[in-house]
Amino acid sequence: MNANPHTRPGDEQYMEMLTQLQAVDFVLCELNLYLDTHPNDANAIEQYNELVQQRWHMANEFETLYGPLMNLGHSYSGYPWQWNDAPWPWQV
Repeated sequence: MNANPHTRPGDEQYMEMLTQLQAVDFVLCELNLYLDTHPNDANAIEQYNELVQQRWHMANEFETLYGPLMNLGHSYSGYPWQWNDAPWPWQV
């Protein structure tokens, strides 16, 4: 039996991709906070921008396979409307 009823049973790739996205999001959040107090750190800005690009590609790949990560115009939806499909990424 699956311990979390919201995950997709047997889909290890779903969980792996979501975990990688969450890790990049965490680093981006930390870099954002750091740059708020160190706005002239060129190395941190470069790292931030590289991770933004990496995250965009990762999210695009995830959404192509599993549907949107965010609503309100931040992610495309396939047909039919995919926001009815559970679980949503934040429920996993």
